[in-house]
Amino acid sequence: MKAQERLTDALYGLGWSTVKKLPEPAAVRLGRTVADLAWKRRGKGVERLEGNYARVRPDAGPEELAELSRAGMRSYLRYWMESFRLPAWSPERIRSGFAPKDVHHLTDGLASGRGVVLALPHLANWDLAGAWVTTELDTPFTTVAERLKPETLYDRFVAYREGLGMEVLPHSGGSAFGTLARRLRDGGLVCLVADRDLSASGVAVDFFGATARMPAGPALLAQQTGALLLPVTLWYDDSPVMQGRVHPPIEVPEAGTRTERTAVMTQALADAFGTGIAEHPEDWHMLQRLWLADLDPAKGPA
Repeated sequence: MKAQERLTDALYGLGWSTVKKLPEPAAVRLGRTVADLAWKRRGKGVERLEGNYARVRPDAGPEELAELSRAGMRSYLRYWMESFRLPAWSPERIRSGFAPKDVHHLTDGLASGRGVVLALPHLANWDLAGAWVTTELDTPFTTVAERLKPETLYDRFVAYREGLGMEVLPHSGGSAFGTLARRLRDGGLVCLVADRDLSASGVAVDFFGATARMPAGPALLAQQTGALLLPVTLWYDDSPVMQGRVHPPIEVPEAGTRTERTAVMTQALADAFGTGIAEHPEDWHMLQRLWLADLDPAKGPA
């Protein structure tokens, strides 16, 4: 294991072992302090976040984008402080920490026995939303996690999410899709973060007026299994309670090839994500390149 990987693993381990023991007000203050320090340093992550916000708010000037990126970093650190503390939260704290709207789309879908795919962007705290589902709705679900380096860090994330009631499959290896399809055919629930896929299998979508790629998986799973595909968006307000919305289902088109149907459904997913992100851009934690033009500095913002 490289020295940098050992340091990264140690820092995450410190977060889960120490931050979860802090009183909640102290954890909130710590998160805000770390966020402000990172924002002032203007590292690559902050610059990328600001560049992505410029896509979402093309008419915003430099001062507005700077304030938006500061709020974005505070939201991002709120996510981490909550995630480090989630294993220590009581069931009552988890239930009261999230107030989603239109949950009937999810509960009706599960009651129908069809299986449900929930697709989310990197908004607010998707881990808290997942913990709420397993706690409030008493519904386990399956998700996929990217293999991280070092392997011990990946193992930490898997153990953390399994502790919240999730079944976690590795993204690599090729068997995840088949397992997800089996869970759905059995009437189960699958939750996927689905707003970025730069691989060759990513589907091109129009996203805030420029081309990005998003995963084909949610649309393909819905087509192959008959499961309901539901976009979900999340956001924070000024309270300790995270907000969210389960959007109406994205239907499988009757006409077209599988590739064409997948493109239409993934575009509808991107449109739903865009609605939530436009309303609460500071809670979109996208610190990586997303738009294809941004992969080539000559074609767009760096």
